[in-house]
Amino acid sequence: MENLEREILLSFWKVHILHHAAKTPIIGQWVIRELRGHGYDVSPGTLYPLLARMEERGWLACKTDPDGGPRARKEYSLTKTGHKVLAILRDQIRKLYREVVLNKEEKKGRT
Repeated sequence: MENLEREILLSFWKVHILHHAAKTPIIGQWVIRELRGHGYDVSPGTLYPLLARMEERGWLACKTDPDGGPRARKEYSLTKTGHKVLAILRDQIRKLYREVVLNKEEKKGRT
């Protein structure tokens, strides 16, 4: 069950990251605090590879301070592809919410 839970949570985290990166560039430590504020327990060892995969997929662009050395701060911004992905996800989330949450509430009201 833990692996299944982790896979689902990774999807939620990606949506959060895309959402916030669409507003302003984000950094890893900020993302960790943001996700923890929503009750998600995410470690740097999980987050940074996730950000790297999102960058590899072309959803995020990473800007690193060239004078910062190997542990330089990285800022992630949403790319054009990332904006398209986020638009698709928002549409899918709306549909899923209507089907799973609202439909469930409607059924409760009928019983």
